[in-house]
Amino acid sequence: MAYGQKTIMKKFKDTDMQLLLGRVLRAGTVISISVVFLGGVIYLYNHGHSIADYRKFIGIPGFLQHTNSLFNGAFDFKGQAIIQLGIMLLIATPILRVTISAIGFVLEKDYMYLGISLLVLFIIFMSTISGHAG
Repeated sequence: MAYGQKTIMKKFKDTDMQLLLGRVLRAGTVISISVVFLGGVIYLYNHGHSIADYRKFIGIPGFLQHTNSLFNGAFDFKGQAIIQLGIMLLIATPILRVTISAIGFVLEKDYMYLGISLLVLFIIFMSTISGHAG
């Protein structure tokens, strides 16, 4: 390890990690809430005058069911797609936090907590793929 890398490693402390994680959670939450709010405003602007017909059930629109069409819908300023993207950002925020924690544990050479973080990421990944909760 070079001298510069050792200095960087010594300067990185637990308080720095906690500060970084707090900022990531705060920024992720604020950004996702802003995206959901923007989508809600666009949705109300486009559909606020329509009257709901509760006699028939209309399922999820097709553009909300697949990731590619979701992004296309957001770029077309469809409010529901923008709201869905905001919710996806909100879900991704704690996943990013666990990932950054794992990187921090590698830097600190704390392998027990690294293993726990990787286990949590594995559980999240598997539950996302399988579609089962709990």
